[in-house]
Amino acid sequence: MKKEKISIIVPCYNEEESLPLFYEEINKVSDSMKKVTFEFLFVNDGSKDKTIDVMRDLSNKDKRARYISFSRNFGKEAAMYAGLENSTGDYVAIMDADLQDPPALLPEMYKIIKEENYDSVATRRVSREGEPKIRSFFARMFYKVINKISKADIVDGARDFRLMTRQMVDSIVEMKEYNRFSKGIFGWVGFETKWLEYKNVERVAGVTKWSFWKLFLYSIEGIIAFSTVPLIIASVFGMLFLILAVILIIFIIVRTLVYGDPTSGWPSLVCILFFISGIQLFCTGIIGQYLAKTYLETKNRPIYIVKETEKDKK
Repeated sequence: MKKEKISIIVPCYNEEESLPLFYEEINKVSDSMKKVTFEFLFVNDGSKDKTIDVMRDLSNKDKRARYISFSRNFGKEAAMYAGLENSTGDYVAIMDADLQDPPALLPEMYKIIKEENYDSVATRRVSREGEPKIRSFFARMFYKVINKISKADIVDGARDFRLMTRQMVDSIVEMKEYNRFSKGIFGWVGFETKWLEYKNVERVAGVTKWSFWKLFLYSIEGIIAFSTVPLIIASVFGMLFLILAVILIIFIIVRTLVYGDPTSGWPSLVCILFFISGIQLFCTGIIGQYLAKTYLETKNRPIYIVKETEKDKK
């Protein structure tokens, strides 16, 4: 009887220090899971260090290790998609190279899928030790907001680390949109998912590539990708100010006719103009974001471009 295969997708950007440590840990886990075979698919997302050299070395000494190297940095979302698209396993897991996604959870995840008939086993952090408090606060706010304004099922503290069946992976790969937000896509495609909770684990080496600004932009990407509520907010603002303007015009006309009191006070008028102009620019910005994403999608550009794979060295 042929053994089932698990593909491990590892997006990498400047993970020269972390990658050997990750391989050591995932190798221990794979050795303990005798009933399945493994495929390690490392995706080099335009790293500036020697990450690609580490991948080549791993591929040379282990036939299970494959790699895809991009022509430039396309982002983690593109790296995850490339891994999903090129994986060959019956089950597919996405993991970070920094060991913040504990490889030791894989046996339990595989057991749950097999015995409890889930399509996916995903992980979520129940603590954020070692993370700046301001960053944790905004992260929690993001999850609350996006779950209220969209139909995507995104759990607070959700990680990209999950084990999925081939059927679920194929459904995700069919979604070839350029502007990707995988946490939302995982929830949008449906399927039965069980969540495993664990305490936050700090990076084993290197530094995080996610600054507060990058996370903020990523959150905007997610909101725009899975909700049209911001457009409704822009419309509501417009309607409210129209009603307010009509009320003020009637009030000024009545006061002038009854009391002969002409309007005055240019400072207050300037403040009102600045306030309304700010709201208008804000609403225009919202519309602009949706228009920009639509523009990028219509270009139909590839999500990533491959420069090299393990097959090129043969």
